[in-house]
Amino acid sequence: MKLFYSASSPFVRKVVLVLHETGQVEDVELLHVSTSVTGPDAALAASNPLAKIPALTRDGGPTLYDSRVICEFLDDRAGGALYRGGWDMKVLEATADGIMDAGVSMAYEKRLRPADKQWDAWLEGQRKKIIGACAAVEARWMPSLNGPVNIGQLAMAAALAYVDFRHPDAGWRDGHPQLADWLMKFESRPSMKATRPDTA
Repeated sequence: MKLFYSASSPFVRKVVLVLHETGQVEDVELLHVSTSVTGPDAALAASNPLAKIPALTRDGGPTLYDSRVICEFLDDRAGGALYRGGWDMKVLEATADGIMDAGVSMAYEKRLRPADKQWDAWLEGQRKKIIGACAAVEARWMPSLNGPVNIGQLAMAAALAYVDFRHPDAGWRDGHPQLADWLMKFESRPSMKATRPDTA
């Protein structure tokens, strides 16, 4: 199998964290691509009509895309332990993916749009999505972030670490001490160290 890959993408990092945690790293070749909305990679676009990463090519089947689809496929391939929490676990993953969406949207606004055309109110709206999601996790989902590793933990770690990487002044830790403490501890996992954007 081959994974279209960029080390800085939180969605890709979530997939690679799953590979590490399920012992499948050696089963997948990472294909580094540089792609964006304004400059899609041709090989990626040929495999995924949306020209987005991650995308996983496999023998005997169509390319899988969307990180949730790929993660669930890889979890099933490894014996199916990461989604043991059922629908609650999928909602937690979706919440983390929402943080990723907001963070990536902010990064595109800051890095691709000319400075004189950037919309501050829109950036603040995306930041508020991140803060709102963190508040919901702090109030409702902390028990799911403890115990044996699960998809919610991997997704949330990838999401929050991305916010720290691209938007260190977002302020998501303010008022969310349990979540901040959880991430600090979770980042000591070997899989997190191996997939850091500045070292991967």
